[in-house]
Amino acid sequence: MARGTLFALIVRINFSGIGAYMEPIFHIDYESVSSFPPLATERVGSSTHHSGLSTTNAEKSIAGSNLAAGGAVGGRGKISLLVALLVFSLVACQQPETEKAEKTTTPSEPPAKATASDSAGMPRSSYAEVVDSVAPTVVTIRAEKRVRAPRQHPFFNDPLFRDFFGGLFDGAQRGSPRPQIGLGSGVIVKPDGYIVTNHHVIDGAEAIKIETADHRIFDAKIVGSDPPSDLAVLKIGADKLPVLSLADSDKARVGDVVLAVGNPLGIGQTVTAGIVSAKGRSTGLSDGSFEDFLQTDAPINQGNSGGALVNATGQLIGINSQILSPTGSNIGIGFAIPSNMVSNVMDQLIKSGKVQRGALGIGIQPVTPEIASSLKLSDARGVIVNMVTPNSAAAQAGIRQGDVITSFNGEPVVDGNSLRNRVARTQPGTEVKITVIRDGNEQQLSAKLGEYQPRNRSPRE
Repeated sequence: MARGTLFALIVRINFSGIGAYMEPIFHIDYESVSSFPPLATERVGSSTHHSGLSTTNAEKSIAGSNLAAGGAVGGRGKISLLVALLVFSLVACQQPETEKAEKTTTPSEPPAKATASDSAGMPRSSYAEVVDSVAPTVVTIRAEKRVRAPRQHPFFNDPLFRDFFGGLFDGAQRGSPRPQIGLGSGVIVKPDGYIVTNHHVIDGAEAIKIETADHRIFDAKIVGSDPPSDLAVLKIGADKLPVLSLADSDKARVGDVVLAVGNPLGIGQTVTAGIVSAKGRSTGLSDGSFEDFLQTDAPINQGNSGGALVNATGQLIGINSQILSPTGSNIGIGFAIPSNMVSNVMDQLIKSGKVQRGALGIGIQPVTPEIASSLKLSDARGVIVNMVTPNSAAAQAGIRQGDVITSFNGEPVVDGNSLRNRVARTQPGTEVKITVIRDGNEQQLSAKLGEYQPRNRSPRE
């Protein structure tokens, strides 16, 4: 309650024994009151004079003994003065406590804003910065090929028909080659113009044009192409180009966010998003079956082949290569060649124009629970050898049909595809350690890898 309000009250006190009433304190001479010394300086029993007002010892005694004795009406004003001063002192003493209470009840400072670390687990709302860094490194590839026109109806061979039309359909009858433009994508991997793409994008091309993200057009030449991995390296006459760094694809995890960048169906550079759906996939569509695909649900369509699959930090983890679809359009099952395989093949093609791979010379099949039980194995792991090529590295190392390979160079063998790719990544002539289980006993063998020879492909029509 404010001080002015307190002094405006009419205080009425019924003093026990005298029935005295305090008059309203409005009659107090404030000028006289303001000149009084503090109450603490007053001594009971003495006579003190202040600005014309006097207090007798009897009156002091009455004030100090709870007013047990009667008092004259003149004493009532002095009692009122004492009470007024007492109230004034109480209000003055309570004021700091009130202010303190007000300060105590003041709302506290608002909490500090959340830092970046507070929201570290929240999903990102945009990948625009990643796209800004990746987009300039992805190019469009147009490969011109000549394909033979389909043979027309057999009656074109009829002399009467040819004479009647004067040889008008001779070209169609002979199936003359006609130009065809293939569309794909590629990734700049070196600032002096080296580009990685799929082998099938440029296979059979007679002329290749590269269009960069800033719409410059370059003629490209083939540095090297590797059908077993479906990879190729091109070169254009440019320098100081933006490049895309390669990540360690072995560290990619199922569930990681990925972005696919390319030129689907020729509509222009497009970015789609998804996750890594699986690792170590094999489709059996590439020559040689050296496949270790990353599977993704990021939409990939025709024209995305050879384009980039990047992680959330903008590093290349794969080259988009295939889709699985009954209709030929995207249904959320796409495959990318992992960046570790890309790096190995790319470096060899740039260095020598060809890829060398190690070979053991064996045929393998998975170890099923039934096979594991028949061989008295504790669990179904590794791969079983079902064929050994004579004079191969495996034959010379003493590997036999029926052996179960459980480890290659100290790394466990999970399945046949992973073993095949691990052997292929190792250079020919390298000494390797192989762990096999034979007749229930584990053995360590050493082998010197031979060189893989690609299978002959039938000529293209």
